[in-house]
Amino acid sequence: MYLPLAAGDPSSTDIWAVANSPFLWFCALGVFAVIFVQTFLYIRAARAAAPHIDMPLREVKEAYRAGAVASIGPSLSVVLVAIALLALFGTPAVLVRIGLIGSASTETASANLAAQSMGASLGGDDYTQQVFAVAFMAMSLSGGMWMLCTLLLTPVLKRGSKSLAKRNPAALALIPAAALLGAFSMLTVAEIPKSTIHMLLVLISAASMAFFLLLSKLLNAKWLKEWALGFSILIAITSGYFMYTA
Repeated sequence: MYLPLAAGDPSSTDIWAVANSPFLWFCALGVFAVIFVQTFLYIRAARAAAPHIDMPLREVKEAYRAGAVASIGPSLSVVLVAIALLALFGTPAVLVRIGLIGSASTETASANLAAQSMGASLGGDDYTQQVFAVAFMAMSLSGGMWMLCTLLLTPVLKRGSKSLAKRNPAALALIPAAALLGAFSMLTVAEIPKSTIHMLLVLISAASMAFFLLLSKLLNAKWLKEWALGFSILIAITSGYFMYTA
């Protein structure tokens, strides 16, 4: 973080002089290079493992397509968050954050606390290059801990899953599903008390998802099931826009 600041002025409010520095662009490109390499390795590993579980290549390709399509919807929310953060942190910093494991809301809160500890606010008149550096460092450390926990805990959980699979295979199938259901339910419940519009958007998105899943079952359209999440998010975003601007 101190390399781009070496040519900057800590008291200057021109954060773009450091926010768009070549050093941060190099970091952002490095992050995406790692992501592309990981993607290639995971795809190759999946193709290599498929014959051992009697999974035809056709089903492997269908799984690739389903995963790619299902990621479009959640990616839209990431893009919207990224656009909102551009004015605060600049393009390279935002690209670094959205390319790694983490939570934009959590890390933005960390950056805001760091700025407040220096008597400033994100995007305010007192948002200097020094405040930007400290806020971005706090945000990066917050995201880094997500990755560190993943790195350290994944082998432990893997050993636990193998032990559980031997003792109770049914529990191994239920626990991950219950964990995902609980996590996303808590995220949904947290949005409801914010306002009437938030509550209506939760209902609209849930109804949209149920409608598309039911329609895909009635029409026997697998592609519609794959696109259901993306369609539901688009409907919720569009509804939210008209509700807030009405």
